[in-house]
Amino acid sequence: MLFFVIVLQDLKIREIYDGFIFLAEAKRHLPYLKTHRHVELELNLVVSGTITYVVYGRRFTFPRGTLLWMFPSQEHQLVDRSKDGAYYVAVFKPYLIDRACLGEGYAGLKRKSPAERGVMHKMLEPAAFDVIRQTMDAMMAGSLDADVLNREGGFGFASNFLYDHGDPDALNAGLHYLLIQAWKHSRAGHHVGGSVDLHPSVQKALELLGRLDASGGPFAARCGMSEAYLSRLFHQQVGVPLSRYRNAVRLARFMELAKSSRAKTILECVYEAGFGSYAQFYKIFTQNYHQGPREFLGRSRASRRDNFGRPRPHGICGSAAG
Repeated sequence: MLFFVIVLQDLKIREIYDGFIFLAEAKRHLPYLKTHRHVELELNLVVSGTITYVVYGRRFTFPRGTLLWMFPSQEHQLVDRSKDGAYYVAVFKPYLIDRACLGEGYAGLKRKSPAERGVMHKMLEPAAFDVIRQTMDAMMAGSLDADVLNREGGFGFASNFLYDHGDPDALNAGLHYLLIQAWKHSRAGHHVGGSVDLHPSVQKALELLGRLDASGGPFAARCGMSEAYLSRLFHQQVGVPLSRYRNAVRLARFMELAKSSRAKTILECVYEAGFGSYAQFYKIFTQNYHQGPREFLGRSRASRRDNFGRPRPHGICGSAAG
């Protein structure tokens, strides 16, 4: 039996907001690699490229035009995006759903888990895709800078980062409208191709990597395979080379250390995260963030002080506890 560390993620949504929305872009945004869930209902719309999730031990890859839902009790893990991958992420607080969804036709939105084991999704018809995307595009007016949202939003490199929007009333009205329209369009369209059931050894590898327990040879042995065979099978089933995924986990660990261990130097965080050298770390960091770590950390700390050129709000209300 495999044991996965499930994180109840704090999405850091202030009380004045009924949820949030942002456009996640592979070129700007490092995926959250831990299996997690949150009390908010989540909606994704893939606007370019592909995104890949692992849910319930199965891999799902969704192309442009796919609308998908993640329910509050549904553990999910984003494991990859294509280089041109971009997808809207919208989340809705429970009280918005209770207030907005009164008819029987919307009862499904109040579920804690999907009706069937897997990911509830539909490939939208072109006209429906345009309607939902245009709605989401309009809701971004008054939002934070795209770089800030991709660096911080929902993942919170800065420990006191809070989502913000220039027009809370307009955002909340848009979330209400989007919730209803997206659910309506979810009833049309068609399903994307089948999922891939992950081999137990691949699931074990994801578990160990998620716990940052990813040493070399013993790591493969603990998964019950040779290093070469595990690497091939992992790449085949997850769609990501094992070495690249492992480095992404190390990079995520570095970000956590840099956030929480201010007394440590960058080099200390690099080695504690599992990188073999600073040169290896620097290459991977710049490939993902398109800037050096010192520049990135400086900009991230600046974003803690200011979102719209005004003092940061304090307190997190209505959010999940991590």
